[in-house]
Amino acid sequence: MENILKMKYPASWHTAAWREAFPAGNGKIGISVYGAVHDETIMLTHGDLWYNCNNQTLPDVSYKLPEVRKKLFEGRAEESEYILIDALKEKGYRHSIAWPLPLGDLKIKMPCCAPFKNYCRTLDMGTGEIKVSWQDGHNHFQRSQFVSRTDELIVSRIEGSSRNAVNAELTLDIHDRRDSYKPFTEAKAPLPVEVETLTKDRYIYYAAKNDDGTDFGVVARVVADGGCYSYSQGKLIIENANILTIYLKVFIKGERNEKWSQLENELSSQLGPYDELFKPHARAHGKLFHSSSLDLQSEIDTENLLISKNNTSNEELLMDAYEGEASTAILEKMWAFGRYLLISSSVEGGNPCSLLGLWCGEYEGFWSFNMANENIQMIYWQALSGNMPQLLLVVFDYYDRMMGDFRSNARNIFGCRGIYIPAVTTPGEGLLQCLSPHIIHWTGAAGWLAQHYYDYYLYTQDEKFLCERALPFLYETALFYEDFFITGDDGYYISIPSQSPENTPGNYLKEGQADGIKTTINATMDFAIAKEVLLHLIQGAEITGVYSNDIDKWKCMLEKIPPYQINEDGAVREWMHPLFKDNYHHRHQSHLYPVFPGVEITEEENQELFKAFLKAVEKRLVVGLNEQTSWSLAHMANVYARLGEGDKSLECLGIISRSTVLNNFFTVHNDWRRMGVSMELDLAPVQLDSNMGWTAAINEMLLFSKPGFLKVLPALPSRWNKGSIKGLLCRGGIEVSLKWDMEQRILLVELESKKSQAVRLKFPYAVKGLSVQEALYKEIKGNMVEGVRLEEGIKVNLYTTF
Repeated sequence: MENILKMKYPASWHTAAWREAFPAGNGKIGISVYGAVHDETIMLTHGDLWYNCNNQTLPDVSYKLPEVRKKLFEGRAEESEYILIDALKEKGYRHSIAWPLPLGDLKIKMPCCAPFKNYCRTLDMGTGEIKVSWQDGHNHFQRSQFVSRTDELIVSRIEGSSRNAVNAELTLDIHDRRDSYKPFTEAKAPLPVEVETLTKDRYIYYAAKNDDGTDFGVVARVVADGGCYSYSQGKLIIENANILTIYLKVFIKGERNEKWSQLENELSSQLGPYDELFKPHARAHGKLFHSSSLDLQSEIDTENLLISKNNTSNEELLMDAYEGEASTAILEKMWAFGRYLLISSSVEGGNPCSLLGLWCGEYEGFWSFNMANENIQMIYWQALSGNMPQLLLVVFDYYDRMMGDFRSNARNIFGCRGIYIPAVTTPGEGLLQCLSPHIIHWTGAAGWLAQHYYDYYLYTQDEKFLCERALPFLYETALFYEDFFITGDDGYYISIPSQSPENTPGNYLKEGQADGIKTTINATMDFAIAKEVLLHLIQGAEITGVYSNDIDKWKCMLEKIPPYQINEDGAVREWMHPLFKDNYHHRHQSHLYPVFPGVEITEEENQELFKAFLKAVEKRLVVGLNEQTSWSLAHMANVYARLGEGDKSLECLGIISRSTVLNNFFTVHNDWRRMGVSMELDLAPVQLDSNMGWTAAINEMLLFSKPGFLKVLPALPSRWNKGSIKGLLCRGGIEVSLKWDMEQRILLVELESKKSQAVRLKFPYAVKGLSVQEALYKEIKGNMVEGVRLEEGIKVNLYTTF
């Protein structure tokens, strides 16, 4: 039961009920189970189904860049904001952003003979199976469904406790436009059109047309054990069956009659019973999900209510968090749910998990794109530390497919070689899509994404990937910096135009406004990312010999990166230029990049700067609490973990649990209840990056790594006296499992390396006793164990007391 999410209510929002559905997916195909007893909706989605996609030619406006820079140098930032944008518009560039298109709904209507009792909706995160169960008079009913990771198939089963008890009316249709953030009358989307539903010979056929003229749709095969079938106006009616099984296959592009015939042939082949199809899927899904596991020994008694990971509903867990601290039970469940969501919405050959995952129920999805100034990075932070590196391949494939567009962006906007990745992209659309100053002037997306490429190598030790994919991507990123940066009179680089994602410098804030001019000079993040890119290129070239002739050039570029600056409050400055003053009232924490997600600044190597970064994040939380969002609090939890502040990291997760978590555990952008701990918006858009950031933060609390160095329990919260985590992955290709008992002052560490190497281990306390099996170590210095020798593929166990 520990990986089961349990709900006592169906999806209950008056509109946009898809937000509280239980999700499942195989990385491409998604379902959202609303959980109604009488009139059920299972929304069907596909990660490759988008509309409003268009490809224009990006005009060359790079000749305007000197004018932008002149205005900025003269202190006229307001006049610089729209120069490039206006130039693009004057040349007729009107690129718009694509939206995911809901595929349709499977509707299941069942009669109610008596008022329902004993309702329950569950999601098994370890298998991806969703169940809805209830009592109707003397009968107990259960609907079960999953999306197969092995068969590209959706399977649903309905069963009752008595023979001949299952009666159901089934249909397929477009997703209900009224199930939306916006009132039905405001829906602008013209799609879908030419909607058609047919029933014949125990099949249901559904199709609609996309804006590119191609059809998308579903074929369902219905198999009843007992009972009889009938048909009425596109509905398939089953009466008096014992068990009802529905097999569904989808298509997203083609001609409907041809695709219907193809899918019918596939469904008419011998399909096994539900359980037979479920087993291989559960193995494939479970292999990923169980590659890491967490146990915080989560049981607490709150006013005689047992809050445990085994038997408590989501609603009870959230209410308990709302009344006080987030229990270890909800911390564990949310950690597991973040893993589940990433697995369910990521697979090689698909598209990356977006802010809405696979489960967008809107026709104009709110922030439904891939956002690379924070969000897609946060979504995939956990993939490496959580021992699921293969899930990151879909991100690399996505961006690699659009390299031609990214080169066009660099050339036609800035006159540079290399690549410029705009923060906003959608599948197949790599050209600049969003004509907004905070998008066009932020040049750090490629560099931040490059961290994932190089980290993939560090965690997996895959040198083929390093040579063929990581280093070429880094090379193109550095080529852009080589052309874009200009050298000042002091010999240091100037980044202009620049932007610290979405923040306005304090001296550009007007009274009564929370937002303002964002185009600046020398955002700290620009140089932190560029420095990391250059260091990784040098390291990678030295390891592989690829691009070795450029090493001296990159070292010279590194010397021109200006040093970080500290302001009068003792915090790291967000802009390294005197024209721009710090502004703590903001959700982004981009200037903290050298501490997290970067690994440049650590307590062991630079205590002064380490303290300045700590001061900077403290200012964000204390001064600007009501400017935070769910995802920014998740980011902050990761930063605090990296800074060794476990209790503060846990506090951030606790705030999320009280303010921005829906009953199905989806995280939303802001607290719609206006409780003063996040931004206030009329909408509370779903943003699953916070779910993923939660999981990453707990991983960060328990382990930090650099090649050759592991910090064990670096930010263990004081409440977590006992616990264990299995299967964390580290830089250097080491898999780590931990078990601790802080009351007994015992810590067990299991290490398994992909290569032979020696590592240093840092513990939270001075090591008094150490027992090492299958390995040698050099010496113990306080809380540091030096020179632990690991041999390839051999598990090493360390038993420490302190």
